[in-house]
Amino acid sequence: MKARCILTALAVLLASGPAWAEDKNAKNLPSFGALRSASLEQARAQAQDWLKGVGKTDAATQQEFNRIWADNTDVAVLDRVAQTLALGSPEAKKLLDEARDPAAPPPTKVPELLTDAKQPLFFRANLALAYAKALSNRRVYEEALGSLKAVRPEQVVDPASYLFHKAVAEYSTAMAESAFQQQRKRDTEDTIARLLDDVVDAPERYKMVAALMHFDMMTWKDKDLGAIARKMDIVERRLELARGGPQTQKTQKEIVDRLDELIKQLENQQKQQQQQGGGGGNGGQCPEGGQPGNQQGQPGNNTRSTNPQDDSRGGNGGGPGMVDPKEFQKLVQNWGKLPEKERADALRNLTRGAPPQYRELIENYFRKLAQAEPGK
Repeated sequence: MKARCILTALAVLLASGPAWAEDKNAKNLPSFGALRSASLEQARAQAQDWLKGVGKTDAATQQEFNRIWADNTDVAVLDRVAQTLALGSPEAKKLLDEARDPAAPPPTKVPELLTDAKQPLFFRANLALAYAKALSNRRVYEEALGSLKAVRPEQVVDPASYLFHKAVAEYSTAMAESAFQQQRKRDTEDTIARLLDDVVDAPERYKMVAALMHFDMMTWKDKDLGAIARKMDIVERRLELARGGPQTQKTQKEIVDRLDELIKQLENQQKQQQQQGGGGGNGGQCPEGGQPGNQQGQPGNNTRSTNPQDDSRGGNGGGPGMVDPKEFQKLVQNWGKLPEKERADALRNLTRGAPPQYRELIENYFRKLAQAEPGK
């Protein structure tokens, strides 16, 4: 699916190093609406001033600072600033180390250090960006977005990175939010527009992915299969982060309810087609609720299941493919506790007779649930 492909591309881009050369002669543009990344010299001077301001003037600290800002290293300006902040502030180092550690529990709120107005703006703004970038790499988009909202792109050394990661977080969380999806989509479009229009030196890779996100959102519909798939993606991500709380459960219920609606709609369409094609004086309806052509070997016998029906399941062999919401929810909650054979049996029963596209969607969902189990 397009959204999943875009997120895969995002993961590759986020994990890659800087793909453009630093403009050492760049100047900050004073005009309204134009943003440019700080040059190496500008950022170094700001970082040096901050380091002196917090009293880190000893020889060992200065030697490490000179190593971080050496011209012969291919490290992005933002990463150099982040290293300097960690050098001068144990709190910043701890925050960044935890954000970058894939084994560390993801945060559940924006750290107070990023919202403390008493902190120097250079420190707070660039730490918030470096922190959000690290969380974005781990797909912890909610807190990444909250951290970025604490500052503005004009306040950081790399406004392109700020707007890019903000757009990624907005795009990724908009896929799961029903009540606020339209507003979150508008927020994403505004952020993308600023990235494409206002940032003078935005990297081409940022522009390319931003454009992909924009065009993908143009195809979003509230109640199609794509909407279900987007919700499934967000549930999988939250489960991978061990976030199986009320918000995830709410999204899971929405998935179940919408799947049930879609399958009911398909059943009604099939019934209408059978009635229209049944023939006979009663408009295709047979006595005692039978179906047209229900004798063995006669045409129109469209209700016979292609799969043998289990003895434990009632019915008339029609195999309509209904997804029982209670059964689906129970399986989601207990999936990690079921043996492999019971999983296979449950999945087969759940998807029996369902249309191929629905069956594949459900199977992929439970496969992701299995992959997201702790220890896998």
